Amino acid sequence: MDFLLGNSVWVYLLIFIGKIIEVSLATLRIMLINRGERVKGSLIALLEVTIWIMITGSVLASFSEDKIKIVIYIAAFALGNYYGSWLESKLAFGISSINVIFKEGKMINVVLHRLRSAGYAVTVIDGHGKDGLRKLLIIHIKRKNIPMAVKIISETSQDCIIAVNDVKTIRGGYIKK
Repeated sequence: MDFLLGNSVWVYLLIFIGKIIEVSLATLRIMLINRGERVKGSLIALLEVTIWIMITGSVLASFSEDKIKIVIYIAAFALGNYYGSWLESKLAFGISSINVIFKEGKMINVVLHRLRSAGYAVTVIDGHGKDGLRKLLIIHIKRKNIPMAVKIISETSQDCIIAVNDVKTIRGGYIKK
């Protein structure tokens, strides 16, 4: 640990990379816990806090003499937030709900057929909008499958409203945890 108290390029690089990893893990942990993945989030917290203690201890031990460590620490913190949210979006843990509002018409049958053929469970509800009858499609879906479902809907119908929402808990239905 004495190595981290030095002021060589290697120490600065280790602080920079370590802080990016630590903050990325913290961002990922928070997003996992918010989506109901408490065990995964807790396991990530173990690694996160271990890195935090080493990196932050190194910076605090010599912050009055070595301002470069502070600048590196701050820059890595910002980058860590960016990379953590990017990583979480790529892993796409959790479940979302897609709500699609259509004007009454036959295009909805084409969209329904394509979505169901692709393996998505779709619920259809009759509704009334400002300008007439509407059909509301509700699809509960794993987050990693959102782009494909939205692509199917968008390619089939340009005249609809698509809203995607995060779902914390779902019970029953066709989605396997």
